[in-house]
Amino acid sequence: MHYTEHHISMILDAVKLSAERHRNQRRKDADATPYINHPVSVAEMLWKVGGVRDTNVIVAGLLHDLIEDTKTESQEIRKLFGDQVLSLVLEVTDDKRLPKAERKRLQIVHATGLSTKAKQIKLADKICNVADITWTPPHNWTPQRKMEYLEWSAEVVAGLRGCNHILEDEFDRVLAIAREKIKD
Repeated sequence: MHYTEHHISMILDAVKLSAERHRNQRRKDADATPYINHPVSVAEMLWKVGGVRDTNVIVAGLLHDLIEDTKTESQEIRKLFGDQVLSLVLEVTDDKRLPKAERKRLQIVHATGLSTKAKQIKLADKICNVADITWTPPHNWTPQRKMEYLEWSAEVVAGLRGCNHILEDEFDRVLAIAREKIKD
């Protein structure tokens, strides 16, 4: 596929918006890593590992946590990036008005019904999160809590399978390393 100036501009605009909106957020690791590293890692996972070349998917990967974790409204994403990107972001957005346990349960339930493109974003997100739990975990998480997160992630990913075998293999690889490391 040939990428036009429009495609590159769209990706750069998504990086900029995501960085602006996540600017004061930090991950829960000991170093309080800037949150923006996460959506960039998701987009990078889609591109470099998953071979995803759909600009809308890459852009949605960069924006996937905006509605859920910032004051960004869906109309703003639609205006800046179009209906397709918004649709993908909405598919992978949790309803923060629900209790955490219910949101986690619904991720498992809804995984099979996501579009193929949204499944790829969700899968890249889970790969990145499992890697973070392994190498830069939240500073106060016990090994048991880490293992519970890994097992829940595996349940979500079970419903995503069939969307991108390369990403699925990467998830399996990262999960196996995480389980081994946390057991030790």
